[in-house]
Amino acid sequence: MNDFNQLPAHVWPRSATRLDDGTVSIGGVALTELAQEFGTPLYVFDEDDFRARCREMADAFGGPAHVHYASKAFITKRVVQWVDEEGLCLDVASLNEAKVALAAGFPASRMTAHGNNKEPEYLQLCVDEGIAHVVLDNTDELKQLNELAKASGRVQPVMIRVKPGIDAHTHEFVATSHEDQKFGISLATGAAFDAAKEALATTNLELVGLHCHVGSSVFVAEGFELAAERVLSLYKRIHTELGVSLAELDLGGGFGIPYMPYEEALDVATLAADLLAAVDRTAEELGIPAPFVLVEPGRSLVGGSAVTLYRVGTVKDVETGKRELPIRRYLSVDGGMSDNIRPALYGSEYDARVVNRFTAGEPTDSRVVGFHCESGDILINERKLPGDIRPGDLLAFATTGAYQYMMASRYNGALRPAVVSVRDGQASLMLRRETIEDLLALET
Repeated sequence: MNDFNQLPAHVWPRSATRLDDGTVSIGGVALTELAQEFGTPLYVFDEDDFRARCREMADAFGGPAHVHYASKAFITKRVVQWVDEEGLCLDVASLNEAKVALAAGFPASRMTAHGNNKEPEYLQLCVDEGIAHVVLDNTDELKQLNELAKASGRVQPVMIRVKPGIDAHTHEFVATSHEDQKFGISLATGAAFDAAKEALATTNLELVGLHCHVGSSVFVAEGFELAAERVLSLYKRIHTELGVSLAELDLGGGFGIPYMPYEEALDVATLAADLLAAVDRTAEELGIPAPFVLVEPGRSLVGGSAVTLYRVGTVKDVETGKRELPIRRYLSVDGGMSDNIRPALYGSEYDARVVNRFTAGEPTDSRVVGFHCESGDILINERKLPGDIRPGDLLAFATTGAYQYMMASRYNGALRPAVVSVRDGQASLMLRRETIEDLLALET
């Protein structure tokens, strides 16, 4: 099965190469060596790939000040330092994400704080550290933040998260701009205008702009453009009725990436040009100053920069009871839904290849499953994979840099895998593998 030995360039990290002996290397380091040194499952990040995507996104949108890396996709102190060194800004979605970023030395003046239920400690941290933007999700939070800022003698810059009412054609659980979901304040009902008016009337909040987010894994640029047009109509109303011109517009992120060979990569430069042109055109038509545009890509910067390594344990042929598919081969690996919940949660698909050798087996109806005590612990549901995959082989899943480690669990006593970064033939441990001592240390 010659095609299975090829690595789709638009899906795998840019430095991924299959060597003459059939092994695959990333960042100049053989994945077989990484598996031997650090064990499996193992997340492997290509540092140069990540940095290149940061630069390309910054160039597309007019400079790094326009781009906020969405840390919810993947955050460690080292990744935060990469983001800082590339000059990008950073958004955090929780108190602890903010603490990780600050511990890494990231300047609060380039941070934006998100969340639909920010606890007082989180809001106080934003005020105390001078975080550049707090994105207000509701009016209760608006009032609370104003009181905290007043007590601290500070004026806190804020944005209001607006629901523009866009159908982003994405999975229901990651669509974030329609009315019936937990994020933001409604544009259609006038509540967003009322919140803006209230923020402008406070003594210790400075309303600098509005925020919206159409969803995750969005490939259709029209959704972003329509959201921009709708939110800019609110800028016009604020300008006309309240006499205030807001300086910034945060259009969120959600840019999709290809997970499978048949999916196309998003043309970031074209998307950015179209989106910025739509903002300028709409602002001109409305007779208002064009705001400074911010975006928050996370997945599209880090998702394609990593792979996850698994070792195949058992191989089992199972009768399906179906005439068209009488036998299915089950390939069990040493990870599963604890280190990648997305296939079970969203039905997500991933490109997977044997990376310790060439394969030549006939295409065989196969299912890749984890070790967990759940029938739904499936990483690949239905696919033809080489029939010569055997116990001990290394199977790598591409495009696993976003939302895998961050959503990992300890189900069935699973311990979170190690994370390594690779560059110029060198591997560096980013996060060590959890141990049973880590788990037991929580016991009282």
